[in-house]
Amino acid sequence: MLASRKPGAPAAETTLSKASPAYRDSGVDIDLKYAAVTGATEAIRSTFTKGVVGDIGMFGGLFDPAAAGANGELLVASTDGVGTKVMIAAKHGDFTTVGEDLVNHCVNDILVQGARPLFFLDYIAMSKMHPPSVHQVISGLAKACRMNGCALIGGETAEMPGVYQAGEIDIAGTIVGSVAREHLLDGAAVKKGDVLIGLSSSGLHTNGYSLARKVLFTDAGLTLTDKPVELRGKSVGDALLAVHRSYLKPLLPLVHDGLLHAMAHITGGGLYDNVPRVLPKGTSARIRVEVIPELPICTLITQRGKVSRDEAYRVLNMGVGMVLIVDAKNADAVERRLAGIGEPAFRMGEIIAGDRTVELV
Repeated sequence: MLASRKPGAPAAETTLSKASPAYRDSGVDIDLKYAAVTGATEAIRSTFTKGVVGDIGMFGGLFDPAAAGANGELLVASTDGVGTKVMIAAKHGDFTTVGEDLVNHCVNDILVQGARPLFFLDYIAMSKMHPPSVHQVISGLAKACRMNGCALIGGETAEMPGVYQAGEIDIAGTIVGSVAREHLLDGAAVKKGDVLIGLSSSGLHTNGYSLARKVLFTDAGLTLTDKPVELRGKSVGDALLAVHRSYLKPLLPLVHDGLLHAMAHITGGGLYDNVPRVLPKGTSARIRVEVIPELPICTLITQRGKVSRDEAYRVLNMGVGMVLIVDAKNADAVERRLAGIGEPAFRMGEIIAGDRTVELV
């Protein structure tokens, strides 16, 4: 992808040299790469916020935090990918959803510290440049950036035959956001007696796909179009490609109103590994699994794969996308606020004395 260029400057007059036959014969087509990126410029521009300085074309993306209302705030950054979910997207023939997954995952990762997103950069790599796939990824990235108020200001598209096999594609991204010091969530406020409130996941989000592929395709012999009874009328492909949802809109107002002590984004490692990341010394979390709404795709995987409960809650999110840690006196208010905007939530446990562990009961 192309980064920003000086505002108001005319598009550079570019004379494309003919691609080297030797380079093309080695598996890299520079002209095809630029054609793939150029077709996505309008989608990228549609994400530009007041903080963006410039347009598309220079080596680095420019962003003015003050123009975005973030002057004097702490910057929060995170990098992630979508793992082997891209293999499901490749089977399905559409990479749009994984672009959305990537942005939303990164938004949630900085949200747990109280931050809102400012800008995003992506990395798209494959063995052979395929413009339709690149367009689909960027379309998904741009859609999610617009929904989260995040500017897509640059990135990289790489063609690397030999590193990736034919037809393979990988995507990753980096997000930068900001948080006022008084709204920073670092877990320090968490204490014994705090209440755990869960928000449902929309699917597997971006974790557990290696297990899912083995159980569903290799062991159970299912296809993307199959509709096993566990999925209640939904196809395997639709369930696996359900977009990793963003929790920014329902939760950022709670952060600004000081109603949260901490949040945990439930990604790789599940409840077991992610909740302890925001627990201070001397505390643990006790979680009642029976109150967690069943997620059909998790039920399908755990039943068909005979996955133990402990492994399931470490590999999969098991229906929980975000955990809020709230002072007991504010728990009712938080639940009412969420219900008022149509955000289902469930009280799933409490903070107890312990050594930064998770106890499932």
